[in-house]
Amino acid sequence: MSEEQQPTSEADMEKHETLLSSVQMAQFVARGSLRLDAVVPAELNAEAMATSALGPHVAYGTPLSKAYPDGSLAKRLLEVPEVAGALRSLVGPEPTVDHDAVHIREPRGGAAQSLHADAIIDVRPDAFDVQLMHYPQEVTLEMGGTLSVPGSHLRRVNETDTGRYQNLLGQDRLVCPAGTVVFVHHGIWHGGRRNDSDSTRYMFKIRFNPTVRQQRLWDTTDLDSPEVLAALGETFSWYEQAAGRLELYNRSLLWRELTGDQGFDLDYWVTRVANRPQMEAI
Repeated sequence: MSEEQQPTSEADMEKHETLLSSVQMAQFVARGSLRLDAVVPAELNAEAMATSALGPHVAYGTPLSKAYPDGSLAKRLLEVPEVAGALRSLVGPEPTVDHDAVHIREPRGGAAQSLHADAIIDVRPDAFDVQLMHYPQEVTLEMGGTLSVPGSHLRRVNETDTGRYQNLLGQDRLVCPAGTVVFVHHGIWHGGRRNDSDSTRYMFKIRFNPTVRQQRLWDTTDLDSPEVLAALGETFSWYEQAAGRLELYNRSLLWRELTGDQGFDLDYWVTRVANRPQMEAI
């Protein structure tokens, strides 16, 4: 990107962003992740693999605008329109950087991580952090990639509480083209897999904390589309028949917060539990 093309203001930044749709946001709320295939340019992917670094260390809580210097790999990655738009849609303008990391798995090396959720238990019902995961090369099944459990993000656990589980029905072992970016909710159950290939595997990760209320930050023109409700009602094969309703309940609560629609519900679960009659019997 040339100097004259560089965004120079908040308004200019918005012009360079591709915001998520309501359907995409609903899919994120249901699945706990959002995948953008092959959105990062090839030259940026090649640089990421050559340097194996995002840039200088960023201290916890650094505002995004001050986190990475102009021209740095991370700065240019976050200026990719689809990436910038997804980030704004999920956590809003000027989030803070929680931490970043580069994960490298050598050929035929590394043990599979235990299934886990990052950091300590986090039960916020009205806010969430997101983690960006950039895969600069094609990831094959043999290379391992990141395993995640769709729809697990609202089933709160503390770090490796789920570590005893080896495989769950419906788990997703990432296979993707080069330049893919995945955004995940901070609570999703996941783990890096062994690299059983002859190629080094790279993954670049940044966690972001919102600084604004996460309400209607995306393109809401399709908010009333039937596809939104269909996405929010998606179920996954690891859900227990009855206890899986807890995920629908928690999704409804989160969607209420994200949209400001305090009457929204899936199958009457939140409406029933929120019933607090104030009238006195005569």
